[in-house]
Amino acid sequence: MGADAEGRSGVEAGGGPVLPPLPWGLPEIESVLPHRRPFLFLDRILELDPGRHAVAQKAVAGGEAHFAGHFPGHPVMPGVLIIEALAQLGAVCILSTPEGSGRLVLFGGIEQARFRQQVVPGELLRLEVQLTARRGPVGKGQGKAFLADGRVAAEAQLMFVLARRDN
Repeated sequence: MGADAEGRSGVEAGGGPVLPPLPWGLPEIESVLPHRRPFLFLDRILELDPGRHAVAQKAVAGGEAHFAGHFPGHPVMPGVLIIEALAQLGAVCILSTPEGSGRLVLFGGIEQARFRQQVVPGELLRLEVQLTARRGPVGKGQGKAFLADGRVAAEAQLMFVLARRDN
């Protein structure tokens, strides 16, 4: 079950997690995702259909540490961090399901990654992930990152493995 027309989420079928209403900010994202700053690359979750689809935003500021070395005088967000942001969004999508609640989502692979536009400070990325296949703890999704003008900045197929958290 995803959010309704007013952005409310409820109890998942089968007694899963009660999800806070959309949009989500950092507190809600951090309640689902184990990542923290400086390695958390999502600012807001705009849409969420657990186990199926999610949309988020990442405001690219100039103060992130990676810009100091990538590249001095011409800051560009590293493509691998854009892919990581898409993977984090995919993780939110799967961790919001009853079977994903309280687990870890690990990278299983990346295929067909393409970097189409540079992402520089001041950009507001729109991240979209569609989960396309799942068999047991292994799954696959398609992710795209868009610039504010609608151009695709990056895209990739992402494979994941749902793992237990050993606390």
